[in-house]
Amino acid sequence: MIRSTFLLLVASTAAALDYPHVTAEPQKTGWPLTAEERAYVVDKPEYERRPGRESNKHLPQLWPQVPTAGHFGGDSWLKLHEAHVKTVQANQGPLDVLLVGDSITIQWGESWKKHFPDLKAVNIGIGGDKTQNVLWRLDHGGVEGLQPKAIVLMIGNNNMFFTPETGIEAAAKGIEMCLKNLREKFPAAAIIVAKILPAHTPGNAFYEDIKKTNAALDPLKLDSDPNVKVLDLWPDFTNADGTIKKDLFTPDNIHLSPAGYAVYAAKLKPLLVVK
Repeated sequence: MIRSTFLLLVASTAAALDYPHVTAEPQKTGWPLTAEERAYVVDKPEYERRPGRESNKHLPQLWPQVPTAGHFGGDSWLKLHEAHVKTVQANQGPLDVLLVGDSITIQWGESWKKHFPDLKAVNIGIGGDKTQNVLWRLDHGGVEGLQPKAIVLMIGNNNMFFTPETGIEAAAKGIEMCLKNLREKFPAAAIIVAKILPAHTPGNAFYEDIKKTNAALDPLKLDSDPNVKVLDLWPDFTNADGTIKKDLFTPDNIHLSPAGYAVYAAKLKPLLVVK
């Protein structure tokens, strides 16, 4: 079980990680955004801001590991991030759990309140996010001023849309980079890295790439840090033949039903013992 002794530590946005590539982004860290950075994020679609684009080079193997703001068209994605920043600013200081991820994280909703009623949590999930989008949010006000005792990170599902270009190992390293970012900002926090949940059916490229990415996390030894636990939910969400347990998923075979969140919660509870 993860047990953390809480220290008064403030998230730092002064220095970013040593990422494997430096993009043309005008404001690498910090909040609020400058006018130049806001225009860069809003006016340029994400593919025009990927690592390598600034020098007309194709570097897909670096995409998951380098911060890049998301983009839904116009400023829609940025507005979601801004809403999370406001939530973070309203919850400065100590909290029990910080939830970081994509749609599966933000959709905890009432299930979180049901299964963890006594834990103060801040949820900064954004649907559609990839590892690179989470990295950008962490560096641009997304967690500044929080003091979480524990962090739950689940990210990587949406990186599967790009594995034909990036490769599997790059997706796994993107998850690793998110962990490194969180560890740098919160040195004493207990961190749970949940492997990517299964989706669709065996033989489907998305399903198979998730499975390969989860396997690629093992050699990275994320839990060599004694205050990091890797949570593998795959056996709990699949049948003996590898098919997903339908009752745990919504009809899209990706997102979780209330029953799915109940199973997820049951696996998290022994790890979320905070003081």
